[in-house]
Amino acid sequence: MQLSKLKSGKSVEGNEITSYISDKKSKKYIYLMGGVHGDEVEGVYVVDKLMKWLEDDVDVDLPLVVVPILNVDGYRSGSRVNSHGVDLNRNLDTQCWQGDFKEAKNNPGPSPLSEPENVYLMELFKKFPPAFILTIHSWKPIVNYNGDCKEVAEFLANYNNYPIADDIGYPTPGSLGTYASVNLGAPVITFECPTLDESGKDLNQIWKENEEAFKNLLKSKLLSNYLQ
Repeated sequence: MQLSKLKSGKSVEGNEITSYISDKKSKKYIYLMGGVHGDEVEGVYVVDKLMKWLEDDVDVDLPLVVVPILNVDGYRSGSRVNSHGVDLNRNLDTQCWQGDFKEAKNNPGPSPLSEPENVYLMELFKKFPPAFILTIHSWKPIVNYNGDCKEVAEFLANYNNYPIADDIGYPTPGSLGTYASVNLGAPVITFECPTLDESGKDLNQIWKENEEAFKNLLKSKLLSNYLQ
């Protein structure tokens, strides 16, 4: 698969936000995302590994858009939030968005889409509408799903035995899962890898325990169903 670089975005600090598109074009696309939270290096590593594999593999025939690291400033500084101190996964324009927050790590910003990183993401969504989104994070091992994609969550969990859930136990107003599934009708898997600190594993071990699941998902016909 050939992945071509799209027009980049700019972060708060003016750093480049890169994105890539597959050579197969479509009215709608499967999105693969990492680094929404800059300190979640596990997800960034997994997306990077998947990108390299996709570029070498000829069996994957999907229209893809890949955003390896959305929060590039946070990734550089090791911070969950961006350089404005905003959680990009609480800053999207959902009906349930609210400006109140208890912890700084969940700061939703002064208004929905106040952050340039999310403005860039919306530009991508407008130009290349998502049919399905796989966004890779790290927290505790869980496969969270929003919208009609429980089948995908179960597919992944069959390989790694992670629990699946349509609710992670606390509100996430302004999140990508809520925004895309409700506003765009695009189901979202928020895949939570184990963290380095809590699991005692290294990055490659985290990749290896999920490699087969992700590769087989992308090679299966399961995601093609969302393009109908």
